[in-house]
Amino acid sequence: MAPLDGLRVLDLTMWRPGPYTTQLLAQLGADVLKVEPPGGEPMRMFQGHFDLLNRRKRSIVLDLKSDEGRERCLELAKDAEVFVEGFRPGVADRLGVGDAVLRARNPRLVYCSISGYGADGPLAQVPGHDVNYRAYAATLPPDAVSPSLEELPVADMAAATMAAFAITAACLKARTTGEGDRIDLGMADVLAHWTSTVPEATRPQPVEPAAPAPHVTGPVPGYGVYATKDGLKITLGVVSEERLWAATCRALGLDEAAGVPFAERLGRVAELDAGVAAAIARLTRDEAMERLSAAGAPVAPLLTGAEMLDLDHFRARGVLDAGPVRTSAHPPLPGGPVAGLDEHRGQGWRHLTD
Repeated sequence: MAPLDGLRVLDLTMWRPGPYTTQLLAQLGADVLKVEPPGGEPMRMFQGHFDLLNRRKRSIVLDLKSDEGRERCLELAKDAEVFVEGFRPGVADRLGVGDAVLRARNPRLVYCSISGYGADGPLAQVPGHDVNYRAYAATLPPDAVSPSLEELPVADMAAATMAAFAITAACLKARTTGEGDRIDLGMADVLAHWTSTVPEATRPQPVEPAAPAPHVTGPVPGYGVYATKDGLKITLGVVSEERLWAATCRALGLDEAAGVPFAERLGRVAELDAGVAAAIARLTRDEAMERLSAAGAPVAPLLTGAEMLDLDHFRARGVLDAGPVRTSAHPPLPGGPVAGLDEHRGQGWRHLTD
């Protein structure tokens, strides 16, 4: 038998982080039931990527915006041990499949939410993708350029692995006590915590602004690293979303490009991305952040380690002290003392009351 044989996982996630999370569980024996919207998960358009992230799962289609689809989802969740969703914070509640509703029906349920910046905090509702989370978490070097299509999406994969670990730990507790939990996992949180474990003196240090190097075009227009007028950098995380592309164009005064559909953008990558880069290069970092944020674009500044440590979002979420996994029923312990060499000679295991 595999380690997780018999573990029932209801998976409502799409794209990469959530599907990789549940695939890790499936490969250890979990019974993963993948819930897809009518027409299928959008990642099926990229079949090679989809296949690598969805092995050993079963699939059903449910329209959660219909009464019938929502009720079937609630029925399945009642007999599940794990429920995983990757919507923007608040969407699951609006669909009627939020944590409070499901755990009221199934108190043993481990409910895991995976989002870019977590369920609360100043950045919770900010849209983004992998490159944005890496920028806020100070995991991009000062000389970073736009990633290629083949570059490993570090934030996505790190968060997925952390989520699988957190789910397994919560299930261990739930099977012992009968009490489930809600896991709130932010992709940026995981990388920010990683950064915080590196001594500050060894982190990449700020560099003097220099003449910007030629812009490197990313895999799609509006996705990558962009230099600003003051020698700093921001990141944009537009992928296929029409609304995010339109928001980015409107903020940068590129109204004529705002309505270009994704399929056409793929055929005009160099041209359209050059327009985005040129518009950003006329703004300071603060100006670019203000305009793009106000328009609802997926933007993030490329921060240094010191700037990340001082960011109110990660401080508000307690990421730097207690770690990236946030749970409601059994919160992680805060950082504690470091033991001296052989300090506990002669001692055995702690009692549960310790």
